[in-house]
Amino acid sequence: MINKRLLIKNLLAHNDESSFYDKKLQINISSKEGKAKFLKHICALSNSNPNNNSYIVIGIDDQYNHIIGVDFFDDSKIQNLVNAYLSHPPVIQYENIPFPHLNNDKVVGLVTIRPKETKEITSLRKNIWKYCIGSVFFREGSMSIPKNSVTQLTDFNSEIVTAIEAHAQNNIEYTLDGVFDFMVQREDFDPKYKVFKEYFVMCWSGLRKSVKNQTFYSRVDIALINEQVRLFYSALDAVEISYDKDSFEITEYVNLGLDGENSYFKLEKTTITFGNNATYNIDSEFLFSPPQYDKKALRHTFNSNNALMDRLKLDAELTLEQISDLKNAPATYLICYFNGIEEAITRLKSSKKLLYNYSEEAYDLYKKSMRILRKVKYN
Repeated sequence: MINKRLLIKNLLAHNDESSFYDKKLQINISSKEGKAKFLKHICALSNSNPNNNSYIVIGIDDQYNHIIGVDFFDDSKIQNLVNAYLSHPPVIQYENIPFPHLNNDKVVGLVTIRPKETKEITSLRKNIWKYCIGSVFFREGSMSIPKNSVTQLTDFNSEIVTAIEAHAQNNIEYTLDGVFDFMVQREDFDPKYKVFKEYFVMCWSGLRKSVKNQTFYSRVDIALINEQVRLFYSALDAVEISYDKDSFEITEYVNLGLDGENSYFKLEKTTITFGNNATYNIDSEFLFSPPQYDKKALRHTFNSNNALMDRLKLDAELTLEQISDLKNAPATYLICYFNGIEEAITRLKSSKKLLYNYSEEAYDLYKKSMRILRKVKYN
């Protein structure tokens, strides 16, 4: 089993990106341009490495090769994006890898592009941004470039990728160090661990609270220690955790409502099932059903949110009531959109910079709403 933290360190030891690995400060798949550039790199790495894994490491200062980190990203449906836009798409996996020197809310993103079972060339199946349908990309050094005359795939990297992965194999020392590190770093949040199938070690922590006979956890952190992969992290959401001898289940809830009348709605259930012979599988089930409200009341909320954003643009002072309304604005914009007010999403996206400049808390609530929106769109 590969220790992903060691793997990243070994990849970064190759300071220059290559035909089997790329590094990014960040990716942005919420815009057409960001999606297109991400797909271009997936396409190029897949075509350049038909017989071995390729990697994209996210959260790296390219100039100095320093680990900066990015926000936790848990979109299990990112494969859907690749399948929608690429012909002969590779299987990809996005994982969140914690590093001890990073803040708890930061990780390094690791995208693994698996070798294809068939050797067909990967290409764009439809237009996106400035890239046209049928475009084919390959890696040349650190660049993903278009090529038109390639008829078959060639592999040059199997030996070096195999060596890098071999040097990143996990052992009992790394596993124990990982458990102790987790327990110390999360000691204020009641950390726990459990061993599955005499091999896998899961660690989790969170603040426990009871709401109407349900037990939720907030500020949840869940990690698979063997691979140094963070499976879940949230400072805001409510989470139910359950497990038996074979599986570990995470059910995520979102707290939504109007005028202080909020309820918990199921968002997504993730089940990690542990098998024999050191295998495991992660399945996600989308559960969200948006709350429905009176359209007239929602139109009033929408207009009130717009007025608040206009005050932020003018740098006007807010009353205590307006400050409270501002914290709810991202979620209520989302509710408006779910109830048919399409322009609410445009206004929500345009509020990003205003909320970022206003306070860290307001911006965190914006990111939470955008994460819910992303999951809804992919499903």
